[in-house]
Amino acid sequence: MSENPLARSVNVGGFEINYLLYEGEGPDLVLLHATGFLPWLWHPIARRLAGKYRIIAPYFCDHRKDEPEEGGVSWALLAQDFSGFLKALGWKDVFLVGHSMGGTVLTLAEALFGPLARKMILIEPIYLPAGIYGHKIAVEEHPLASKSIRRRNQWKNATEAEKYLRGKEIFQDWDAEALDLYINYGMKEGEAGGLTLACHPVREAALFLGSSARDPWPLLPKITCPVLFLEGENSPNRHYIDLEKAAALVPRAERRLVPGAGHMVPMEKPAVIAEIIEEYFRN
Repeated sequence: MSENPLARSVNVGGFEINYLLYEGEGPDLVLLHATGFLPWLWHPIARRLAGKYRIIAPYFCDHRKDEPEEGGVSWALLAQDFSGFLKALGWKDVFLVGHSMGGTVLTLAEALFGPLARKMILIEPIYLPAGIYGHKIAVEEHPLASKSIRRRNQWKNATEAEKYLRGKEIFQDWDAEALDLYINYGMKEGEAGGLTLACHPVREAALFLGSSARDPWPLLPKITCPVLFLEGENSPNRHYIDLEKAAALVPRAERRLVPGAGHMVPMEKPAVIAEIIEEYFRN
């Protein structure tokens, strides 16, 4: 069994969604990434699980081209796309793992279009304070979109990109392989040479703006499958995202802290996350 994935795509409602496929004889497992990131960042985890599961990791950055100034890409719409994605592949009763945006999209997909999952692991899903939902926010007013749209998007080469990223707090604790994968697959050759981000800052900003379009809190009691919430022990999100409350609202849920991890748990602790996935889904 090869540890390297196959690059595939499927048409969902007129949109082409790309994904990585790890063939295997075991149960079906889907891994959905965070805002602005990419399926290859799951590779250190998927490689450890390859063969024990049939794994797919879709790319949810740019199949929809909605502009930030028009309200961005609703995560409820992405949840609908995800449901259609599974339907197009003929996958049912699957194991789902989502990180950050991916965790929220899976939450919405399961509650609005499910049941889809046998079990779910939601790693630092973005459940904003309830008062934020339903209000249209301009790009410059959104705390994350306003930063992402101004994100640096040009480097001379991989060496310069790595030095820059290592100087940013969000990347400082990343596993070395994860950072290499981000540079190798999360960047592409620019039109004027050098490297640019594969998920353009405008696309990322549009995704961030879509986070407040649908409130997930009232939907949590509708999720009937077992759910494991994972939270980084050192994550800044713990100050304003109440995953303890979220776990209490889901009928069959538990919550765990990942020691020494920040918000970027899968990229910081891939071996730990692979072990948790295997243990939780096996039981």
